[in-house]
Amino acid sequence: MDQNSLPRYRTGDAGLDRAVLEIIEEANAPEQPDLLFEMVVSALRMARERVGRGDMKLVNSALKELRYSFHVFAPYREVKKCSIFGSARTKPHEAAYSCAREFGKAMVDQDWMVITGAGPGIMAAGLEGAGTENSFGVNIELPFEAEANEFIVDDHKLINFRYFFTRKLTFMKESHGYALMPGGFGTLDETFELLTLMQTGKTYLAPVVLLDPPGDTYWDTWRDFVVKELLEPGYINGTDLKLVHITDDIPEAVNEICHFYSSYHSMRFVGKRLVLRLNREPSDAELAQLTKEFAPITVSGGVERVTASQSEIDDDDHVDLPRIAFHFDRHGNDKLRLMIDHLNDGGA
Repeated sequence: MDQNSLPRYRTGDAGLDRAVLEIIEEANAPEQPDLLFEMVVSALRMARERVGRGDMKLVNSALKELRYSFHVFAPYREVKKCSIFGSARTKPHEAAYSCAREFGKAMVDQDWMVITGAGPGIMAAGLEGAGTENSFGVNIELPFEAEANEFIVDDHKLINFRYFFTRKLTFMKESHGYALMPGGFGTLDETFELLTLMQTGKTYLAPVVLLDPPGDTYWDTWRDFVVKELLEPGYINGTDLKLVHITDDIPEAVNEICHFYSSYHSMRFVGKRLVLRLNREPSDAELAQLTKEFAPITVSGGVERVTASQSEIDDDDHVDLPRIAFHFDRHGNDKLRLMIDHLNDGGA
């Protein structure tokens, strides 16, 4: 990258821009030099704009936390991971603890890894079931419940966060599926934030299971509230509830999560089109059916078979997988979930 090809986002001082460019070249970091340049420019612009020390500390800590989390997860990038949420106050003798422990073990049996908040209760249960070698702990530093549980405390896959927002970002970025068990304010916060992000397209769709211990009604009661207070007044769509699956059966929960990736693999926007990467080649009849059934969420044209785009090739982003693409309206994420279900069910 030379001076003439610098991004438009600069310090406003040509000499300083040249100095930043020289530092990047000296660092011998050939990947994404444009983004690295902009990151350094952001730090310098904050300094020149006299941003307060408290705000600078926030940005500094957040960047360091995210860098470290990327480093920890990088060797396991190709392994699917399920996050387990639930109360830190659940005791080992309670049914919810046993349920979380058995669920963690069952996911590992399907070659998944498990992520929890690393604290006590449901978090400890999930890691106990999965085993330390198959677990990640994403811990938040609090005046209470700050110690990581015994199943992850000395493991290199434990990450300690100062801020909830960097911790939540890590959960969303690294998880391929979610299991939420009964809990308090924190669990409900995670539930509604997760559904909000999926409903609005701010995170990619993934399977979400609301798992009760056998015979419990926590999530059934939650659904009754959502239907009465959110769905009936029109605050959400009926198909928004398709984003979650409620059960008190562990094998059913495991199947719900794993089945999501039976045909579907991943998605990515390329230009104005949404590309779905698949584990199998769709038939012409299936594409025609998708085009007809999901026309309400396509801006123009239909669903068609495509090859890997140049940007996907440049990123080595699953270029060997079959893929389909269409102009998504970016609003109907509930309908997009139904499309993925349709693909996973073989077009049935």
